[in-house]
Amino acid sequence: MKVFNSISSYVSQKQSIITIGTFDGVHIGHQEIIEKIIEDAKKSDCESLILTFFPHPRMVLAHESGVKLLNTINEKIELLEKIGLSDLIIHPFDETFSQLSAEEFVVKILVEKLKIKKIILGHDHRFGKDRSASIDDLIIFGKKYNFEVEQISAQEIDRVAISSTKIRTALLEGNIVLANQYLGYQYFFSGKVVKGKQLGRTIGFPTANIQVDEEYKLIPKNGVYIVKSSIDEKIHFGMMNIGTRPTVDGKNLTIEVYFFDFDKDIYDTSVTVTILDRIRDEKKFDSFEDLKEQLKKDRIKVMEIAYR
Repeated sequence: MKVFNSISSYVSQKQSIITIGTFDGVHIGHQEIIEKIIEDAKKSDCESLILTFFPHPRMVLAHESGVKLLNTINEKIELLEKIGLSDLIIHPFDETFSQLSAEEFVVKILVEKLKIKKIILGHDHRFGKDRSASIDDLIIFGKKYNFEVEQISAQEIDRVAISSTKIRTALLEGNIVLANQYLGYQYFFSGKVVKGKQLGRTIGFPTANIQVDEEYKLIPKNGVYIVKSSIDEKIHFGMMNIGTRPTVDGKNLTIEVYFFDFDKDIYDTSVTVTILDRIRDEKKFDSFEDLKEQLKKDRIKVMEIAYR
């Protein structure tokens, strides 16, 4: 897959079959649309192309600095490449771009730059300055400028019944199984292993403290989770705590993973953590001994599920 960091850098000798959107999560609903443009592109000897944006338009237009997303840019690239997309444009979204009229966007971007042959979009897609144009306007432009518009019907969207918002809600409620079902893969995040207070070592549960650099990456609800990571080309299962460590009067959010049968020093290395399920809420214990006993119970439960 070829990745372009702006519309202006896109170059192709072929026409394109395109879809447009943020595609946060690249969930099973997105996958249906993407697989369709790939299939149509192969039949027509065209490029299968996605035009997406970063920062997220809501960060720019609504000035929402606290927007949480399911994927970082690198994660989105990885997921789209696995599906088999040929071209991806990640265009910097800013105020200037948002001021393009609908027809300017169609002519200057879709027709002249992206050599559009066909576009496939959801029924509720809007575009142009102030999101003033609808799919009906795009169909009119298609006839005027000689490209095809295919609309994903409301019935098709409802049949899949998936949205990035529903997945975010599921994760924030701790419903990992539902989120993974909607995504079509297991939710994951990456981060660097950093030194913590090393209190876990004192009770026999040494943990890797994971620091996620992208502030916009959504972290699920506080609690204890079943996870796995590939380290040195080997899969290691473990249990993860997301929270403030109330037993030690912690105040800052931490992500700590205790990997089973693993004792290597992995400080300053990057690991990807895949979340399989959630087993309980985070809670405050009266003593370290009580915490240790609970962790022993957690380990038994997690290992029974992970290795079954």
